[in-house]
Amino acid sequence: MAVWVFGGRFGLRGHLGACRLLGLRFQSRGAQGEDDGDGGQSSSKAHRLPKIYTRTGDKGFSSTFTGERRPKDDRVFEAVGTTDELSSAIGFAMELITEKGHTFAEELQKIQCTLQDVGSALATPRSSAREAHLKHTAFEEGTIAELEQWIDKYSSQLPPLTAFILPSGGKSSSALHFCRAVCRRAERRVVPLVQAGETDANVAKFLNRLSDYLFTVARYAAMKEGSQEKIYKKRDV
Repeated sequence: MAVWVFGGRFGLRGHLGACRLLGLRFQSRGAQGEDDGDGGQSSSKAHRLPKIYTRTGDKGFSSTFTGERRPKDDRVFEAVGTTDELSSAIGFAMELITEKGHTFAEELQKIQCTLQDVGSALATPRSSAREAHLKHTAFEEGTIAELEQWIDKYSSQLPPLTAFILPSGGKSSSALHFCRAVCRRAERRVVPLVQAGETDANVAKFLNRLSDYLFTVARYAAMKEGSQEKIYKKRDV
């Protein structure tokens, strides 16, 4: 049986600590406490490293934190997967940003951690969640206010927008614009879950504000690096 735990990969009998691991994964345990697949050793042994592969998803199903088995193309996993994709895109952008010495790299790393919390909330559909599940995966709206503060901080240093800009402005800026586009897609995947009452509305609000933040720091990176942003020009017919 498998279960989602706090953005990490743990068996049902595993320790439910406040661990944050990259990638929303899970580990399967057999009925007798053994790993599925190769007849491995008992799960009672301490400090056992979880296997990367479990074979439990080979038939196209995966498990939520609540223990539900759902098809992998279920809208819950579409939202979880797109959020993971967003975190990966941000991780790539951070490599470029760190090379340029931008101080907001620390903010991006903090955002990646928050996206793990987003994934945990999404992987806990309310239709099958118990109170204990909801308590451990509650998403706080304080993260939204923090994003707004960061947006205001950088916006005050930028020249006003007088035209539509295209994703451009150097490698750092372009990578951040790509992150913004992925973020918008993640938001589109989350909105139906919010409307169905399956997840916290603050998750969608966070993603909405995050796309604004990514747009702002993309422009800020271009300005700091002295790179020219490309302006949209209507083509002559």
